[in-house]
Order: sequence, then C-alpha cells, then structure tokens
Amino acid sequence: MAGLELLYCCAQAGISCPQDALVCGLHWELIQHGYRCLGAGEQPGPDERKSELLPAGWGANKEVYTLRYKSTDDARELLLKAIVVEDSMILNVMDRASQKVADVTLAVADYINPEHLNDFHRVYKNMDELRTRIASGIIAPLGVPTEEAKKESQPEKKDPVLPQDYNPLGIPPRHPAGTRAPSWPSPLNPFAVGGQDLDPLGGQSGGMIVDPLRSGFPQPGIDPSAGLPSRLPPGAVPPGARFDPFGPLGAGRAGPDPDHLPPPGYDDMFM
Repeated sequence: MAGLELLYCCAQAGISCPQDALVCGLHWELIQHGYRCLGAGEQPGPDERKSELLPAGWGANKEVYTLRYKSTDDARELLLKAIVVEDSMILNVMDRASQKVADVTLAVADYINPEHLNDFHRVYKNMDELRTRIASGIIAPLGVPTEEAKKESQPEKKDPVLPQDYNPLGIPPRHPAGTRAPSWPSPLNPFAVGGQDLDPLGGQSGGMIVDPLRSGFPQPGIDPSAGLPSRLPPGAVPPGARFDPFGPLGAGRAGPDPDHLPPPGYDDMFM
C-alpha cells in the first residue's frame, strides 16, 4: 500500500468524488501487474512515456474515464474505459493487439468511503477483494505480461546450507571426503622417519615383508621367548629390533598350523 499512498497523495488535488478514488486504486493495480500508463484518451499524444503516475487530465470526464497502458515488455497495450453508471462503475478493457475484451462491474461503495476522500488511510476498504476482482476479471483474461509471468514461474532461490565451520577461504583437503588421511610421523620426533622399516613384518603399522600367517590382518606380535624354558627378561629384545626366534612359534599362534599336513612316510626314521 506504500506505493498507492504515494500515488494517491500526488493525485489528491484531482480527486473530488468516490469514482476518482476508485480509478486511482484500479490504476495502481494495473501498475502492480506489470503495466505502465501512456496517457489519457483514446489517441496517443506527443512525446508519451510509460509512467506509474496518473497522466494529466485523467479525471476530466467524470462519466467515462479513458486511460491507455502498455506492459513493461512492450508486448501488450490496453485501453481502459471506466464508465460510471449511477453507483456502479463498469470497467471495459481491450487489448489493442489481440482485440480481446474484459469487463468487470464494481459497486463504488464497496471499496470507497466517500466521507474520507482527504484521508488515504480511511478512504479505501476491502482492498483484497478489489485486487482479486481485477486479477481474475481483467489480468487473467487478457494475459499476464511476460516479465511478470517469469517472476511468478521462477521458484524462490534459497541459499545453500553450509556447515558452521565452513571457511570459504580455506584450502580443501587433498584426500577424498569420507576417507582417512594418511598417518604421518610425528613432526616432534624427526628420528621417527623410517622407523617402520625396523619391523620388517609390520608388527607396528608398516614393514617390508608380507607375513604369510597374517595375510594383511593385524595379529599379535611374535613372542621372542618362543622355544625357551622361561621368558626373556624385559628389555632383552629392543622394540622393533630384527631377531630370529630361539625355537618354533608357540602352538597358540593365530592362523593355520604349517605341520597340519605332514608328508607321506613322515614317521619313517630313514627319511
């Protein structure tokens, strides 16, 4: 209503009857639907320009108001005639290009308070109903301007939802999303570089030799005390040191037993 209020204040000097106020409201509804006024009368005048304001002399004839409009995309030109018949107003609108005609009859008293012509905030009433009548009786039959139709058909764009810790200036990670980043040696211990090579069987996290008993699956480390009657004292074998067990691996190790299929004649003492 802010635009209509400004328009009404600009045209208030020429508003002297309820019909003037109703025409002012009708004019603003056409503006809202993508039309601009060219001028008053059926014939074009010199140096006409599209405007949102009412033209000079728009209310000179209190029996028949004649105004011409053009859509903002220049696709349609309308000729509006508002004919006053007693307490009613008959709107006759024609599209000059297609010769289509739309008619709407309005009761002036349903939308204008005649005793408040000097007070914009109280002169109009039932504006929602008036907008519906104009949209269904005039705009829809004659067609919506192209630009206005595009605005109605385009869905409202929504901003994408970003995580709270999103940094538009940050560098994205080099590894794909959802995968684990490689575990690098601690930068606080420069001597840790190459430390995994001290464990050829990969008991920690690396290694150079594939253990056939593990096949890539993590298993408990090999007991260096295997084959001895007692366990070695703590620290006898430094962590990660290369070593050969003193005896065969214990029976409790994981994986298959390498002696579960002995060769034929294994019990022959001369083999």
